[in-house]
Amino acid sequence: MESITTETVRRLLPRRRQDGHKGTFGKVCVFGGAVGYTGAPVYAAEAAVRCGSGLVFAAVPEEVYPIVAARCENAMAFPLPGDYAALLNRLRGCDAVCIGPGLGRAANTEKTVLALLRDLSCPVVLDADGINAAAAHIDILSERSGVTVLTPHEGEFIRLGGALSQGRAPAAAAFARRYGCVLALKGPGTIVAGPDGVLLCNTTGNCGMAKGGSGDVLAGMTLSLLGQGAGPVDAAACAVWLHGRAGDLCAQELTAYAMTPADLLRYLPAAFKSLGLDNKMKED
Repeated sequence: MESITTETVRRLLPRRRQDGHKGTFGKVCVFGGAVGYTGAPVYAAEAAVRCGSGLVFAAVPEEVYPIVAARCENAMAFPLPGDYAALLNRLRGCDAVCIGPGLGRAANTEKTVLALLRDLSCPVVLDADGINAAAAHIDILSERSGVTVLTPHEGEFIRLGGALSQGRAPAAAAFARRYGCVLALKGPGTIVAGPDGVLLCNTTGNCGMAKGGSGDVLAGMTLSLLGQGAGPVDAAACAVWLHGRAGDLCAQELTAYAMTPADLLRYLPAAFKSLGLDNKMKED
């Protein structure tokens, strides 16, 4: 198993064209949010902006749209259309979609998530309640025409049918291979597993990140890199390292006790800066 390091991320991170425009760097959307869970889609969408996406949208239920729209400083929120066909049409115009942050467990949620997994051909990040909605129909991952990246914590992984008795790394590898997906199994030393047997272990992060909302930031980061054209394993590997690096910088300054998911967003620029990308980009 290979470790994800600074050099790994420098090598895998998508380069930014100096003559690029907002259409060059990906159009992505977060589908999530529910009453009582308005922060999750905001964190995910704002993280996608922070990671370089050109256009970021957040599709949320109409009842929480005013709250989410007011909190999104850089992403563009819109209320869910009245019918599934209209939603699908909007999401099909995106380069990647994230399903799940704060989505809730409403009666029609599972049906909508499964339909989107079936009908979307673009890369999809499946997180949080998106994972919960798919758990009872896990074979749909093998049937998708597009790439799926899952970002579960251990509890969600078990709900998906994962077995941790053999250890985190073997379990992640077996799941990714069986269902033809990329899995980022969150926790200390996050494991990224690909369907072809690629297995990576993250080297950044700390216990201050063990707070509700941190995973939403990671989902948005992964979404952003997929939308910019990174391969699914590359996107997941870069996202988990940068996520953890931002968390380490937060903890150094704010302590693991006091740091918040919102702080992760604020420290993402420093995490990118620590890679020395300015000179690297000029060389490329």
